[in-house]
Amino acid sequence: MAYTQKFQALADAAQKVVGSVAPEDVDSLLSSGAVALDIRDKEEHDAGHILGAINISRGKLEMNVEGALPDLDATILCYCNAYNRGALSAASLHDMGYKNARYIAGGLNAYRKIERST
Repeated sequence: MAYTQKFQALADAAQKVVGSVAPEDVDSLLSSGAVALDIRDKEEHDAGHILGAINISRGKLEMNVEGALPDLDATILCYCNAYNRGALSAASLHDMGYKNARYIAGGLNAYRKIERST
């Protein structure tokens, strides 16, 4: 998908604010208590997601996240299909005080590739 230059600049800046998590590390982080946060729209989530993921769409993230994830110290793994919305969401959560918000590098697409190969 082609993105506008301004959108891509925002996503690139967000990546510099928060760290990424390699797709192959997701399962062990989830086993250790991390939360997978699917920030895609409900229709995307319903079509497939990381097992146990919480779904809060990017458009409603800041309004609804505190009710779903009140612990500011929780490790949160934001993801979309690739990484842009995931990185933007993790940066927004970081701005809200979530110290351990990260995004999954490559998003769900990359995670699925790792999942299939193991």
